[in-house]
Amino acid sequence: MRLFSPRQVAQTIQDGFATYRHRFIQITLGAPDRFDQADWLAVQQAAADRIELYEASVTDVSDTLRARVGPENLNADVWKETRDMYLSMIRERTDPELAETFFNSIFGRIFNQQKRTPELVFTESWFAGHQQGVSSQGIAMVYRLTAGADDAFDQVFDDYAFGIPWAQRSADRARIVRTFESYVSPQLMADTDARLEVLKSVFYRNKGAYLVARFVAGTTQVPLVIALVNDDGEVRVDAVVMDSEQVSIIFSFTRAYFMVDVPMPTEFVDFLQAMMPDKARPELYTSIGFYKHGKTELIRDMNHHLVRTDDAFVEAPGIRGLVMAVFTLPSLPVVFKLIKDRFGPSKMMSRDAVKRTYQLVKVHDRVGRMADTQEFHNLEFPRGRFSPALLEELLSSCANTVELSDDTVLIKHLYTERRMIPLNLWLQDAPKDQWKPVLDDYGWAIKQMAAANIFPGDMLLKNFGVTRHHRVVFYDYDEISYLTEVNFRKVPEPQTPEQEMAAEPWYSVGIHDVFPEEFPTFLFTDPEPRKIFMQLHPEIFDPRWWQDTQKAIEAGQLMDFFPYRGDHQAAFNWSI
Repeated sequence: MRLFSPRQVAQTIQDGFATYRHRFIQITLGAPDRFDQADWLAVQQAAADRIELYEASVTDVSDTLRARVGPENLNADVWKETRDMYLSMIRERTDPELAETFFNSIFGRIFNQQKRTPELVFTESWFAGHQQGVSSQGIAMVYRLTAGADDAFDQVFDDYAFGIPWAQRSADRARIVRTFESYVSPQLMADTDARLEVLKSVFYRNKGAYLVARFVAGTTQVPLVIALVNDDGEVRVDAVVMDSEQVSIIFSFTRAYFMVDVPMPTEFVDFLQAMMPDKARPELYTSIGFYKHGKTELIRDMNHHLVRTDDAFVEAPGIRGLVMAVFTLPSLPVVFKLIKDRFGPSKMMSRDAVKRTYQLVKVHDRVGRMADTQEFHNLEFPRGRFSPALLEELLSSCANTVELSDDTVLIKHLYTERRMIPLNLWLQDAPKDQWKPVLDDYGWAIKQMAAANIFPGDMLLKNFGVTRHHRVVFYDYDEISYLTEVNFRKVPEPQTPEQEMAAEPWYSVGIHDVFPEEFPTFLFTDPEPRKIFMQLHPEIFDPRWWQDTQKAIEAGQLMDFFPYRGDHQAAFNWSI
């Protein structure tokens, strides 16, 4: 006799999801006060707390079910009934797709190796093919433009009040209108259906707040993001962004997740994707804080993509890593990374240490310079889609992680990242007259990570990628550490001819010691890019610059990281 019915199991999961969502929303709803009070340390802590909340919630529910029901009573038949009961419980929610993902997470935690089938989990969303009966008008304010843009934005200012006053409302409104009218023609403005749609929820991230909107006239849509800052206790417009590429960068996969109240996630994502049609839904879900559902959407997209295509998984372009095996599907802009069974002799770390570095990046502010990762367990791929060379490499370097059957390749643990062109390969293929801005961005990537208290460790070009926007992003986290844990030293002057001629360092070197003067030859084998880089960023080779950055961090200073400014403008604008 079962002590716990499928309905009770489903109710336990549903209650756990409701508790998780309540806590998630409470953290999110604290964002306006943190912005008004300029409590930037609390902003960072809230972001980390919200990310860690999901795993803690899944653990709580899973432990409860194991204790109350017992693993021996949780079999496939019980779980099929549980799934059906759970579906009936979440149908009236405004976030049912998130509830499905939570259910899948509980299944994965309890059953671990059990194959996921449509009878047991939500391999596809039930709600994707069913109308929820909620109007998209509920998530946005609509402003007609018959009286002109000035009146419309004046009303926006009235509707989006903060706990602190506007610094220069008239000047800010005039600035918005000038930008708006430079992108929207009078003919479009005169359209009888012309309107401005502004999402009701304000987006918060780091030190910024954002109003996210779109202009709509017929089939024309133009994105609009108004970036706001707290300027000594007053709200001020910092930027008006309508260029589609720049809007896309604001929602980049290299940045921390937004704090934004999202009552209807699907419709929010629909709105954002209409603004940014080149953005995939998994990235958009992730950008607004639902990174676990972003994983779900990614797997669904990948499965659909495999059905539509026939190319083979191959090793990712670039130099083979000493810690990770990396492969990709050429037609899919994603790379898959597996921790190797054995590391190269220069890599003094454990598998668990590598996993900790990837988790550090997940909860840390990525400041637009570190690629977000998604962690997966027990993913199955069709064996016929793997090139023989790739299978040979995976079985050789990752035998503890990879299992083969006649038809499938099971990978027990992997990470995914957005695919980029490795910087070393980009420099090989790009015309030399394009080198300078990208090398400059490489320098800013290093500097901005440092200002965020991240030391990349291995700063070789092969560990940085170039995005489609020609931004340089770090993606190899094997050796990262907090900057404040590193001891930056000047190379001692030799005291004798023997010391000067020695092939090995004649001075003691600690495990955390780093000598920036050695970076030029270490980073660049080619003297041409080395010369350009040293002219652009000489500070990186000076231990005093690193030491000064450490002192600023230890003093509690936080750098401004805004995704719409030129990096030279944002450089080291510190505040307590």
